[in-house]
Amino acid sequence: MSLAKEYKLVNAALDNYRAQLDTIPDDEFDVTPANGGWSYAEVYSHIMQATLLSFIAVDRCTTGNKPTKDGLNFWGRYVMLLHRFPPVKVKVPDKVSTKMPLTKISKEEAKNLIVKCRKRVEDAFPSIHNVPLKNRSKHPRLGMLNAAQWLKFIRIHLQHHLKQLKRIDRNFSTKG
Repeated sequence: MSLAKEYKLVNAALDNYRAQLDTIPDDEFDVTPANGGWSYAEVYSHIMQATLLSFIAVDRCTTGNKPTKDGLNFWGRYVMLLHRFPPVKVKVPDKVSTKMPLTKISKEEAKNLIVKCRKRVEDAFPSIHNVPLKNRSKHPRLGMLNAAQWLKFIRIHLQHHLKQLKRIDRNFSTKG
């Protein structure tokens, strides 16, 4: 898939997150579902923080990380090839959760984070085209990703958590 297509899909996912915010009742936004799992607020916190952290990795690739022969590991190849995460629940690695603790944010904070993420996409995209593919930055689970792979990961991760929002919706709709 082309970088331009990835860029459009990342923006479409961010549009989707923004549109869904308006449909989530205020009194349900920070409520943990009865069957457990994350609240809407925690999903928004996680996905927007992860997106912003991923753009730090993109920056590392674009500003001259030393080239490396190291690349994707098995799970990295799986995710990049199939454009999705494996169908198993995975806990956020401790190293990552300390950088971005799961918190319940407000809808206003979620809106602001979406704007911030969109700005990072817009700012980083032009520089991704000219980055040598061997300039890579380590992902905690997928191995060494180049800037284009980081953009693809961001898109896949955003789309993955949109599915999680649908599961939370179903949980609340069966409650009433």
